[in-house]
Amino acid sequence: MKYHLLTLVTMISTILFLGADMMKAMSENDIRNLTEEIKKEIPQSEHTRLEKGIRAIAPLFTEADGNLKDFIKENFITDKDKLEKTFSRLLENMEVLNGNMLVISREFARPLQLDLGEPLKVDYIFAEYNPAAHVIDDFFKNKLAFIMLLNFPTYELNEKSSLSGNWGRKEWAMAKLAEPFRDRIPAEINQRLNETFTRVDNYISEYNIFMGNLLHKDKTHFPKELKLISHWGLRDELKAQYAKEGGLTRQEIIFQVMKNIIEGKIPKEVINSDKYLYDPFENKVFEKEGRKTVTFAEENSIRYENLKKIFDAERLLDKYTPGAPTHIARRFDRDRQIPEEKVEELLISILNSDVRKDIAKLIEKRLNRKLRPFDIWYAGFKPNARYKEEELDRIVSQKYPTLEAFSKDIPNILQKLGFEKETAEFLANHIEVDPARGAGHAMGAEMKSDKAHLRTRVPKGGMNYKGFNIAMHELGHCVEQVFTLNRMDYYPLRGVPNTAFTESFAFMFQGRDLFVLGLDEPDEEKENLKILEKFWATYEIAGVSLVDMYVWRWMYKNPDAKPEELRKAVIGIAKDVWNKYYAPVFRTKDEPILAIYSHMIDAALYLPDYPLGHIIDFQIESYIKGKNLAKEMERMCKSGSILPELWMKNATGQEISTAPFIEAAKKAVKKIK
Repeated sequence: MKYHLLTLVTMISTILFLGADMMKAMSENDIRNLTEEIKKEIPQSEHTRLEKGIRAIAPLFTEADGNLKDFIKENFITDKDKLEKTFSRLLENMEVLNGNMLVISREFARPLQLDLGEPLKVDYIFAEYNPAAHVIDDFFKNKLAFIMLLNFPTYELNEKSSLSGNWGRKEWAMAKLAEPFRDRIPAEINQRLNETFTRVDNYISEYNIFMGNLLHKDKTHFPKELKLISHWGLRDELKAQYAKEGGLTRQEIIFQVMKNIIEGKIPKEVINSDKYLYDPFENKVFEKEGRKTVTFAEENSIRYENLKKIFDAERLLDKYTPGAPTHIARRFDRDRQIPEEKVEELLISILNSDVRKDIAKLIEKRLNRKLRPFDIWYAGFKPNARYKEEELDRIVSQKYPTLEAFSKDIPNILQKLGFEKETAEFLANHIEVDPARGAGHAMGAEMKSDKAHLRTRVPKGGMNYKGFNIAMHELGHCVEQVFTLNRMDYYPLRGVPNTAFTESFAFMFQGRDLFVLGLDEPDEEKENLKILEKFWATYEIAGVSLVDMYVWRWMYKNPDAKPEELRKAVIGIAKDVWNKYYAPVFRTKDEPILAIYSHMIDAALYLPDYPLGHIIDFQIESYIKGKNLAKEMERMCKSGSILPELWMKNATGQEISTAPFIEAAKKAVKKIK
C-alpha cells in the first residue's frame, strides 16, 4: 500500500510541476518576435521550416530546459548535408529504440497473453511495467525530442490534408518522424496508462463462460467442456448454431447470457468458473449435485468500473496533447487520420441504407421465422453455412493437430492465396505463432530483425474451425505488418494509415479460409452471398461502433460519473442506437445487445476500425477482383501510413466511400431472391 501511495504522490507532484512550467510557455507575440529575430540569421529557404519548428517546441519548452533562443540557434540545422545525415541517423536509432522496447513489453506480457499456465503474481507486475514509459520524458530532458521537432516539425490532420498533396515520400517521412514526441507526456502518466490497460485487458481475457454448465428448462444444452470467452466466443458460438439442429434454443441461451453480462446481472460465481450450474433466464445458480440453489452476488457495475478506469487513464493525457485535447480527438484525428464526423457519416450511411431492410426480409425467408435481435449475427450467407461445424472441425483438426503444424503450413497457405514461393517463405520466416490465452490477436514488430507474432487458440484435440478462421484473420494482419515494416522505404512510414486498413487485409484472409482448405470454388451465387454477408456484418458492427463513440462522448460530458451511472448510460445509448437503426428492421425495441463487445471496455474506441475495415475491404476487394491478391496487397502496403484518402486513391483510384458497397448489396440481394 505504501508503494502505491508513494507512486500516486510522485505522479501528482510531477503533473503539478510540469503543468506549472507549461503555463509559463511563451505567448503568441513572443513566439512571433523570436521567429522573426532568428529568421534574419538563416537562409530564406529555411524560414517556413524554422517557423513550424519553433511553434512545435515553444509550448513544450520550460525554464528547466534552458534558454529557448539559444537552443534554437545552436540546434536548427541549415546545412542540407548535415540535415540529411541527421535524418538518416534518427531513422536508424528510432527503429532500434522502438523495436527493443516492444520486445521487452511483449516478452514481459507473455504469461498473461499466452496459454502458458497459471500466471504468477510477478507476471502481472512485469506486464504492467512499460519500459518505454520514460522514453518521452528522457528525450525531452536530453533535448533529442526538441532537436527532432525543431528540424522535422509535425503536422496535425488539417495541415496534412492541405499540404501533403505536394509531398514526396521523404517529405512524408520527415513530417512523421517526430510524431511520438509532439506532446510532452510525463513518464508517470504513460506508466499509469500501461498499468490500467494491462489490468483491464486481464479482466477481459479471463471473462469465460462454461457453456456446459448453463441450464434452460432444467437441461444443459452445450458440450460439457465448452468454455467460451466473452464476447468473441459467445458471439461465434451463436453464429455457429445457424447450421445446427435445435440451434435456436442455444442461441436464445447465449443471447440471454449476453444481456445479463451487459446489464450486470450475471453472477460473479459463474464467470471463469465451472463450479456451479447457471440458469441465465431465471438468473439462478445451483450446485451441480442435487441442484440446490446457491446464493450469489451479481457482477453489477464491475464491467463499467473497468471502462471508467480506461477513461480516467486516457483523460490524464488530455492536458498534455493540446493538438488533440481529448482521447476522441487522438483516436480519430491522429490514429485514424479521419475526422470523427466523417467516420460517423460513413457508419450512418450504412445504418440508414434501404438495402438493409431487403436483406432482413431475405434472412427471415431463409430462417422461416421472424428476426430475433441476435440475428444481427446471422451467418447463413457464409459459404461455410453449407458445412456442419463438426465436419469443418474434423477437417481442420486433422490438418492442424498442433500449433506447430499450422505454423509450418503458413508458406503453403500464402502460396494458395497467390504469393510466390520466395515471398511466402520470406513472410513465414518473419511470423511467429504463439498459443493465445484469449481469442487471438496479432502483434507486429517494430524493427526488421524482429518478427510479427500471430496468437491463436489450439485445443488439445487440435485446431478447430473457429480457431482456424481466427488464425486466418490474424495471418492477414501479420502479412500486412511484415510488408509495411520490412519492405518500407522510410521507417516513419511503416504501417498503414490506420487500424481499419490492417483490418481490411485481415478480413480478406479470413474470408478465404474455406478456399485455403480446398472447400470453396467461386461462382456468381457465392460472390453475391459474400457481398450480403459482408454488408450484414458491417451493418451490425457499425451500430456497435456508434455506441462506442457515443459512450465516449457521454463520458467526456460526465467525467465524474460513477460506474453505476456509466452502466445505465451505456445501456441507454445502446438502446437508443438500436431503436433508431435496428428496431425498424427487427421490429423490437429497447434491445441492449449492441453493448456486448469487450472492445468497448478494454480497447478505448477501437471498434470503429471494424466497420471502416469492412468498407475499405470491400473497395479493395472490388478493385483486385480478377487480379492477383498477393501482388496487389504488397503494392498497396508499400504506401505506408500516409493519409487514408491518399492511400485509397493510390490503391484503387477512389476515395473512401460506402456508395459502391451499398450499390453492390442492392444488386446482390435481388439476384439471391
